[in-house]
Amino acid sequence: MILLSTSSLSWYWLHRIFQFAKKAWFDGIDLSLNYDDFDIWDEKYIKSLSDNIWIKVLSITAPNRGLYEDSVNKIMLLSSFLWVQVVNFSPPYIKDLNVSWFSKKLIKIKKESKISICVKNVEPEFLLLIIPKYRNSSLLDIKKITWDTAIDLSFLDGSSWVDIIKAQKVLWNTIKNVYLSDKDWTLPWNAWWWISNLPIESFLMRLKTTWYNWFLSLKVNPIELWVWNEELIFQNISNIMDYYKRYYLDYK
Repeated sequence: MILLSTSSLSWYWLHRIFQFAKKAWFDGIDLSLNYDDFDIWDEKYIKSLSDNIWIKVLSITAPNRGLYEDSVNKIMLLSSFLWVQVVNFSPPYIKDLNVSWFSKKLIKIKKESKISICVKNVEPEFLLLIIPKYRNSSLLDIKKITWDTAIDLSFLDGSSWVDIIKAQKVLWNTIKNVYLSDKDWTLPWNAWWWISNLPIESFLMRLKTTWYNWFLSLKVNPIELWVWNEELIFQNISNIMDYYKRYYLDYK
């Protein structure tokens, strides 16, 4: 199933994003939370959008920084109210205080909930070139927390050992959500003069042949969709859908 991440059209009001997703035949919404948008935390408002526009929120992505136990609790209340299937968390950020609770909290939530609690990969960033900005963020580390993971293709580097094919091998059947974008939040075919700089086509075909049946979420920079022009938004989304069908949905 292919979802539209609200971050891909973040320059629009939320009700417009839901309308775009419905009109473009997405299977659902990945609600990308941030602390600056109060509407996106309003469970009754989101539920009314989902019911009135007839498109479900199937996945929620938590903020990648500033995460505390209270905010995790609020995210889980939102998730339960909306009946989402997957919630995606990033590993703790180095400047977030007292994150010793993180792993235990997510494990406890998974045991008590029917929702898949995923830990996603993050961009490899370092302080002073040697100190990772995210703690315990290797693929093996994120896999071991809840044994549910999400993988963001834009954070993987095809020139290094952590390329997307190897990442799929490491995470394999723990993956519940794949954020579909090329390097640096670009459209999959648009990174280098219409040629992907990651082996995304091979990755999608491999997912299909290994019976992956969870979510793919389109998460790109709004500029890539040409958000200032509604006609071009739908043209780009149409191209994405063709890409998704060719290399995943209809691949045999």
